[in-house]
Amino acid sequence: MSKWKDRIGGKPLHPESLMMSYGYKPEWSEGAAKSPIFQTSTFVFRTAEEGKAFFELAQGRREPGPGEKRGLIYSRLNNPDLEIAEDRLALWDGAEDCALFNSGMAAIATAMLAFARPGDVAAVSHPLYGGTHHLTDWLLPQFGIRPIPFSCECSEEEIEARIAAAGGPLGFVLIETPANPTNDLIDIACCARIAARHSTPDRKVPLAVDNTFLGPLFQHPLEHGADLVLYSATKYIGGHSDLIAGAVLGPASLVEPVRSFRTLLGTQTDPWTGWLLMRSMETLKVRMERQAHTAGAVADYLASHPRVLRVNYLGHLAEGTPQYDLYRRQCLGPGAMISFEVEGGVEAAYRFLNSLQLFKLAVSLGSTESLAQHPATMTHSEATEEENLAAGVTPGLVRLSIGMEHPDDLILDVGQALEKV
Repeated sequence: MSKWKDRIGGKPLHPESLMMSYGYKPEWSEGAAKSPIFQTSTFVFRTAEEGKAFFELAQGRREPGPGEKRGLIYSRLNNPDLEIAEDRLALWDGAEDCALFNSGMAAIATAMLAFARPGDVAAVSHPLYGGTHHLTDWLLPQFGIRPIPFSCECSEEEIEARIAAAGGPLGFVLIETPANPTNDLIDIACCARIAARHSTPDRKVPLAVDNTFLGPLFQHPLEHGADLVLYSATKYIGGHSDLIAGAVLGPASLVEPVRSFRTLLGTQTDPWTGWLLMRSMETLKVRMERQAHTAGAVADYLASHPRVLRVNYLGHLAEGTPQYDLYRRQCLGPGAMISFEVEGGVEAAYRFLNSLQLFKLAVSLGSTESLAQHPATMTHSEATEEENLAAGVTPGLVRLSIGMEHPDDLILDVGQALEKV
């Protein structure tokens, strides 16, 4: 039974209902309906003995006694705004624990460094967001951790063969599904089986899933065998282009080592950002549902336009294809991310982007405003041209993040910009 009121008459409440109350009691803060911002670096102990006990628990030197809680020490370790936001975010994925970070990249890097060791290989799906690609292909090899790439077209046997050929122990599996920016789906259950086969009683090989594109509403990786769920909380969870944050969710036994590394590296987020995330999660469901509905209309328009060569949108997957079957097993909705290829290559893509009037020409995604950008020369420019082409990130590819505007107005804007191509 949760220590917070999450049931009425024995029936569990939905996450969207709990976003306004879970993890916080107004009587703690002069009856304030919303949690205050605990803008403090340190916390005062009532006694020296209490401070000693708090440090023992924080450093893992002993387990909490009956009824004993982990106390507040210093905002690099914990802070009420972070803890409440973490408790609430965990509800969406049905996760036991959650740790917030100062960016999505901080979450991914801290999680990988918490488990991977020199001499390991890390199986990573491609394409990846440019920052993640730079981390796995440039930084990790400097620590003696070699990336083993695979795509959505690779079978389970082929992925295993690549791992075997690499010669080192598998230390980590990282997948991004749907992939940025192509919306390629990676089979979570398949990757979970691979990670499990390489785990031993002495060492768990975690499967971490970057779930940023579909957010905690349209895909629940833990239900398909993932060990950790990763988010750039800047995106749909924050959803207003006014904060930078990341998150790692999963069982406490795996999140706790990540949180320990967070403390050492100082990659935690701040109280103000934690408070903003609480604000945003109150509208997460209505925002994402509206954005997904609008994205369907925009994708349908793009698919019928003569100057568009192809559209990458989960709602348009053809029945009977492996990707469609995987979508039906793994996803709860198509989300609001679209990429499409304009006829005419990079010059045509730039003309389209420069002609937009309602869409904002900017990177990031998942915000209330609609955004457009050119992956090959922007978010994915850290990969080589050959890597991008192999992953479907072509010179004419444009990525759209659909916001809260009226679908007719977004279609009007896309249509007039395509006329300039």
